[in-house]
Amino acid sequence: MRPNFNLMRATLTGALGGLLFGFDTVVISGAIGALVHLYSLTPKQEGFTVAIGLVGTVIGALSAGVIGQRLGSRETLRITAILYILSAAGCGIAWNWDSFLFFRFIGGLGIGASSVLGPVYIAELAPAKWRGRLVAAFQFNVVFGIVLAYTSNYLIRLMNLGATEWRWQVGVAAFPAVGFLALLFGIPRSPRWSASQDRIDEALSVLKMMGDPDPQAELADIRAALAEEHASAHEPVFRWKYRFPLFLAISIGAFNQLAGINAILYYLNPIFQAAGYSQLSGDQKAIAIGVTNLIFTMFGMSIIDKVGRKTLLLIGAVGTASCLSGVAWIYATNSHQSLLVWFLITYIAFFAMSQGAVIWVYIGEVFPTAVRSKGQGIGSASHWFMNAAIAMAFPVVAKQVSQAAPFVFFAVMTVVQFLVVLFIYPETKGQTLEALQRKLVPMN
Repeated sequence: MRPNFNLMRATLTGALGGLLFGFDTVVISGAIGALVHLYSLTPKQEGFTVAIGLVGTVIGALSAGVIGQRLGSRETLRITAILYILSAAGCGIAWNWDSFLFFRFIGGLGIGASSVLGPVYIAELAPAKWRGRLVAAFQFNVVFGIVLAYTSNYLIRLMNLGATEWRWQVGVAAFPAVGFLALLFGIPRSPRWSASQDRIDEALSVLKMMGDPDPQAELADIRAALAEEHASAHEPVFRWKYRFPLFLAISIGAFNQLAGINAILYYLNPIFQAAGYSQLSGDQKAIAIGVTNLIFTMFGMSIIDKVGRKTLLLIGAVGTASCLSGVAWIYATNSHQSLLVWFLITYIAFFAMSQGAVIWVYIGEVFPTAVRSKGQGIGSASHWFMNAAIAMAFPVVAKQVSQAAPFVFFAVMTVVQFLVVLFIYPETKGQTLEALQRKLVPMN
């Protein structure tokens, strides 16, 4: 039995937040050079310009769980859509560096909240056998948004718009954000959130609408799990019994960024320019990397429920560590620059099919219903906190230490990730959220 129309519509709408997430996150790569020139930014200020959005993302991720538990994922996603619109329009008309930083911070709040609640919303709608692939649709849209951002940057640069070029690059995201907001008024609430609020008839109706094969049994299982956890909107996530889910969420979020993915995506143009490529050539190669990211995310999504989350993480760690070592070697020896794009494309392929396809699925699976939104917020905040720190440090380390140094660090961290996943991480494929709850959270 395949997902029905209602389930696919709700999934794709929730996942559209991922497209805006991906677009807003990396579109800065095309504009950062112009901003550095316009405002005479130092390497530290350049890093801060990128990282300020990520500071907002951490705050948005930490706040989204509490707000989502109270209002529901659907309602909170509507708030994120408004933040996306304000950010894109504000960055496009920014009158000085401070105003640009403010609106980029606002966008970060939306990115952080949608990175938490988009996957949570989809996970709580999807039947167990489809959950991995449907939640991974969020990550698919993230990488599709990245491709669109790189392509948009390239096409706008071809228009020769002069001093307004960077404004169009960062402002164009307002258009899909308006569409996202409109679509959010055509999807239902999460049945698990409805059940947690004692809206039983509403929860059952949504389960039937989503095509659950046995909605009465699923509702009974949801209610039993809620009862076991004494679930309420005020259930704290920082409790000793949640220690293992917290470790899993925080560590996978951190490892995702310690592999260097977002720093590389943000600074692709400077990375290529440091190896001798022109700005336009760097834009073209960024599109190739974005397309590779998209293709291999789709591949990872197609096998995640068959191969499993843990196996994909292990395969990806081996591949990314090898490629990062190759990039470090190119910069350390200042030779074989023609191999740089191939190392980065292969790196992206391994990352996309592993960490890229797994992270949001895994974080959304390991917490019980009562604290799932909050737990997703903690894992997402770990991801974005590490992202902000690395994004801020990358241009400073690359310019004041060496171009090779960041890539050596990323390679070592990816080896550490391999060992932690191998010896500690459990496999979660093919299990209901309630079964995972009983497995990962000890009873009082």
